Amino acid sequence: MSSKSPVEETFISHLVELRNRLVKASIGIAVVCALLFWWPGPDKVYDIIAQPMLSSLTGKDSKMIATGVISPFLIPMKVTLLVAFVISLPWVLYQLWAFIAPGLYAHEKRLIAPLVISSSLLFMSGVAFCYFFVFGRVFHFINQFSPDSITLMPDIENYLEFVMSMCLAFGATFEVPVVVVILVRMGLVSIAKLKEVRPYIIVGAFVIAAIVTPPDVVSQFSLAIPMCLLFELGLLVAPIFVKATQAPEEAS
Repeated sequence: MSSKSPVEETFISHLVELRNRLVKASIGIAVVCALLFWWPGPDKVYDIIAQPMLSSLTGKDSKMIATGVISPFLIPMKVTLLVAFVISLPWVLYQLWAFIAPGLYAHEKRLIAPLVISSSLLFMSGVAFCYFFVFGRVFHFINQFSPDSITLMPDIENYLEFVMSMCLAFGATFEVPVVVVILVRMGLVSIAKLKEVRPYIIVGAFVIAAIVTPPDVVSQFSLAIPMCLLFELGLLVAPIFVKATQAPEEAS
C-alpha cells in the first residue's frame, strides 16, 4: 500500500475544509431562502422590489407585464434567491474567513475579521442606498420624459436585470474603503500617493458611474458622489488599520 505524503494529506484536508465551508454557506443561503418562501412569499418579495417602479408609474395607469410564459413564476423565484443571498452575505463571508483564518498570523487575523464585517455592511448599505434613494428618483426622472401618448408597461424580466445590475454596481462601489485599506496595507500604494492622484480618482468615479448606470444625470451623480466620499473614508481609516495590524517586527 502506498501512503500519502504530508503535503498530499495537507492538500486533501484543505479541500475537505473548503467543501465543508461551501456546504455551510449554501445551507445558510438555503435556510434564508426557505424562510422568505414561507413568509412573505416570492410574490410579495417581488412586489417589494418592484415598488419603486410601481410608485413612479402612479397616475399613468401603467403596470408591469410578463412577456414570457413562465416569467410570472420564474422571476419572483430569482428575486427571492437574490434577496436571500444578500441577507446571508455576512454568513457566507464568515465561512470564507473561517477557512483562511487558521493560516494567518495573529496580526493578520486582526485585519481579516474587521474587513469581513465591514465588507458585508458596506455591500448591504450600497444595495439599500440604491433601493431606497436611487431607484425612486431615477424612475421618476425617466418617466417625466415619457409622452402622454405612451403607456409605460415595463417587462418584469428586464426590470429584474436592471435591478440586479444596479444593486451589484452600488454594492461593489461601496467597497471602495475596503479596497483602499487593502492596497495600503499590502504596501502597493501609500496614503500620500492616493491623495496625490485624488483628482484622477474623482474623474474615474464619474466615468465608472457613466458606464454602469443609465444615461441620466441623477443615477450617475448618485453613484459617483458616494464613490468619492467613500474614497475619502478609506483614506481616513487606512492608517488605523495599518497600525492595528502591524506585525511585531514592523512595529519595532
